[in-house]
Amino acid sequence: MSEIEITKIIKAINTSDGAGVKLKRSIGTPEANYIDPFLMLDEFGSENKDDYIAGFPPHPHRGIETVTYMLNGEFEHEDSTGSKGRMTPGDVQWMKTGRGIIHSEMPAMADGKLLGFQLWINMPAKMKMNKPKYDYIKANKIAQFKDENKSLNIIAGKFENVEGPVKKHNVEPIFFDIELNDNKKINLEVPKTHNSFVYLLKGDVKIGKNNTRKINDSNLVLLSRGTELEVYANKKSRFLFIAGKPIGEQIARGGPFVMNTKQEIQQAIKDYNNGTFAKY
Repeated sequence: MSEIEITKIIKAINTSDGAGVKLKRSIGTPEANYIDPFLMLDEFGSENKDDYIAGFPPHPHRGIETVTYMLNGEFEHEDSTGSKGRMTPGDVQWMKTGRGIIHSEMPAMADGKLLGFQLWINMPAKMKMNKPKYDYIKANKIAQFKDENKSLNIIAGKFENVEGPVKKHNVEPIFFDIELNDNKKINLEVPKTHNSFVYLLKGDVKIGKNNTRKINDSNLVLLSRGTELEVYANKKSRFLFIAGKPIGEQIARGGPFVMNTKQEIQQAIKDYNNGTFAKY
């Protein structure tokens, strides 16, 4: 057994995306450009409708997976495969964009609180040009663990004997949404091959055995490789724990496209402009 400790704490930066939706970005920034296999992490949320009402009109992706996890509010999804759906609190959309998808995500609400996350996961070169597909996981299909100290929504990975619905994935992901009560701790087992991080949504936690640094809300905590992570809540806290096996390939970025070379990015732009991008 080897203890996992903090390597870096990063404050999420305020930015916007889509048609001006305000969000907090922690991966995909100058301080944390790429945590293999994770390309981007956004926390989107506001109680002011003007911050989100314009949504994310139709836009393309190639070469990545997008994982959207809703905590509050509702969004309608539609894409170039003909798929449609409405995300409600607790739902997850795990989309493999493959060779190309054009989709939109628009609020299905005129006011109220919006809160959620979107995580981008890289795809290996051999999968980047696959036909796109996605898994839509309703809240009642997400595995849960609960005792007097803690509760977990388990989207991917396994805690105790409870396993999440996302299985047989090439990066062997772990995706937990954890609530930890005052003065309680949780120990998480992690494959030694994996990169991992904690994103603190709210609360006050001590991460690892050696850390004494203060961790604030909307902080990304990058972690060392190891097999066991201890998190202690100084007060009731909620955080994401995410881990995955690195892909270990060169990446090239071009906005919504992530490939292995600049030439492949140029081809994605060409395909999008000439109308062959989302032809299956």
